[in-house]
Amino acid sequence: MSLASFLARRSLHYGWLVAGLTFLALLVAAGIRSAPGVLIVPLEQEFGWSRATISLAISINLVLYGLIGPFAATVMERIGIRRTMVFALAFIAIGVGLTTFMSASWQLVLLWGIIVGSGSGVIALVLGAVVVNRWFVERRGLVLGMLTASTATGQLVFLPMLASIVERFGWRTATLALAGVAVLVIPAIALFMRDRPVEVGLRAFGDNSETVELIPPKANSITSTLSKLWQGCKSRDFWLLFSSFFICGASTNGLIGTHLIPACIDHGIPEVKAAGLLAIMGIFDFFGTTLSGWLSDRWNNRYLLCWYYGLRGLSLIFLPFSFHFSFYGLSIFAVFYGLDWIATVPPTVRLVANVFGKENVGVMFGWIVAGHQLGAATAAFGAGALRTWQGTYVQAFILSGVLCLIAAVLVLRIGQNPTKSNSLLSSATINP
Repeated sequence: MSLASFLARRSLHYGWLVAGLTFLALLVAAGIRSAPGVLIVPLEQEFGWSRATISLAISINLVLYGLIGPFAATVMERIGIRRTMVFALAFIAIGVGLTTFMSASWQLVLLWGIIVGSGSGVIALVLGAVVVNRWFVERRGLVLGMLTASTATGQLVFLPMLASIVERFGWRTATLALAGVAVLVIPAIALFMRDRPVEVGLRAFGDNSETVELIPPKANSITSTLSKLWQGCKSRDFWLLFSSFFICGASTNGLIGTHLIPACIDHGIPEVKAAGLLAIMGIFDFFGTTLSGWLSDRWNNRYLLCWYYGLRGLSLIFLPFSFHFSFYGLSIFAVFYGLDWIATVPPTVRLVANVFGKENVGVMFGWIVAGHQLGAATAAFGAGALRTWQGTYVQAFILSGVLCLIAAVLVLRIGQNPTKSNSLLSSATINP
């Protein structure tokens, strides 16, 4: 009896197993992406590298993570989801594992910046979107929300554990543990992951139609992806979405995700306790993002984004002063900021659909996410450079807060004056 039949006898669709494996892969990739925040200070202490130098490797990682995303779907169409996931996880594990042998800063840039950044760019939200669209007709929103939450869950699971390992056994043991976790996931993906429901004799969950699923031909999706970018660049709304998400990345992954733990250490807060702050953010982010998805179906998404960016900006401006209230002030910041960590994603996706059409969401949101990661990379390097030159993160936190207040104004203009390029783009179709 096949596994799909065994699960069907228990009223469990194979798609839920596929979703679970995808969640696991995304969780591991998210945990690895969050690790640099724990490793900055140990690398600085052992090798004497400046924080700006270490931040450069992290920024390259974030840039590649964003730029590879729009093309990841092409790779999945060419060689399949399962093979893509296996290769990407193996690539990540190799890059992370080899960092234990590095002795020069260029090796950090190569391994963590280029190799890990490229691998994690494939195991990203685009993977979740492809899996959901292939395997689910019903409960798509629920499943996509669960997969999106893997970012927060990965941070919650990995950061305190990594900080504890670094404190007790050193950073090399922590990185080997990360590589080991990635390797352990690979057999489960290779054995049980499937590309499409038809491979196990099923339809997508909730698909009650009588039509036969047809596997689309392997078209030149790279050309189509670049074409959509060119058309989008002619649209004012694209640049409003791109710039606001650039600021989103600069104020989350690039700044807080990378530099909050080092900033806490600068103020005498132990690394494990500082990692606990990010874990608290992960908990509240899970609830905040879920609530944001619920609100995006009911409220004006431009107003939601305005509130999100405005409140995030105020919290970042407050952050440098919260250190004076010791760990309790930072706990208040962690709760407040955590609710807003990736709450911007659901309303941004809805606005992309409204502006460019639902059939273009995948590619256009992929390019806007690239803007998010460019912002993250800019903040990761910029904050590290400011810390090296000024000896403090105060300027970086306040500047990021001011940028969020600017984004709160920009998002109010999205979709107000539809342009010709928007109409042309909305009438186009893309390959799944």
